Amino acid sequence: MGSYQQQILKGASAVELVVALYDGILRFLYAAADAVDRNDESGRRAAVKRALDIILHLQARLRMDVGGRSAQALSDFYAAIFAQILQASQSASRTKFLHAIDCVRNVRDAWRQAALDPAANAATMRSPVAQQMPPLAETNADTAAGRTWSA
Repeated sequence: MGSYQQQILKGASAVELVVALYDGILRFLYAAADAVDRNDESGRRAAVKRALDIILHLQARLRMDVGGRSAQALSDFYAAIFAQILQASQSASRTKFLHAIDCVRNVRDAWRQAALDPAANAATMRSPVAQQMPPLAETNADTAAGRTWSA
């Protein structure tokens, strides 16, 4: 990631960081769909792993004790989209990837609307959860510990 992008993210609110993570999911899902068109299995798998890594990161950051029903709804969404992406990858289906992209984009657009609300951004900046959100490490998915699933 370029230093310009890093500087932008340093000044972002917690909600804006979530939007950036969703943008990453979308970027990797488009890459996976394009890899399907090229019959590039390793490219598809790499892109899918990156998208799934972000989803796992978002899932792990949910605070059920704070978020209540909203956090549970997001948890359910992450589980469903995770399964949908795996299915799209296993069947090498561009159509299924595009459906997953639509679903992720819908939720991302809701987060983007929340990012425009000054009250939502102020609340997340005061939240200890916002201060705990480390960046998603850009590591080689094959060497990262704890990866037992296959895209």
